[in-house]
Amino acid sequence: MAKKQTAGRERLGELAPKFAELNDDVLFGQVWSREEKLSARDRSMITIAALFSAGLYPQLKSHLALGKEHGVTKEEAVEIVTQLAFYCGWPKAWSTFPMIEEVYGSVDGSSPTERGEAVKDEEYRKLD
Repeated sequence: MAKKQTAGRERLGELAPKFAELNDDVLFGQVWSREEKLSARDRSMITIAALFSAGLYPQLKSHLALGKEHGVTKEEAVEIVTQLAFYCGWPKAWSTFPMIEEVYGSVDGSSPTERGEAVKDEEYRKLD
């Protein structure tokens, strides 16, 4: 059984309680839980692709981490971005690869932060 999503209520519960409820109970509670229709891993890959396409970098970073939990490999994340760079924009790919490295670690296993290469949030917001 998947863990219960509470991010909506934690982050938006007071400001937008209905939105938080829909996020936690409907999107993650009902839609994401339908693994007999589409696995969480496949849903993660689709969501990563959609967020990348729209340039929604803060959410993309969160869904890269969730995708990692669902079994999406670093190599698959890189392939998703490489494929979509041709359809959605080269600068978006450039802005996404540091996130992948941050979530999954570099070839040597370290993150950019551990190597003293701070990745700034504004880099994630660059659009083509």
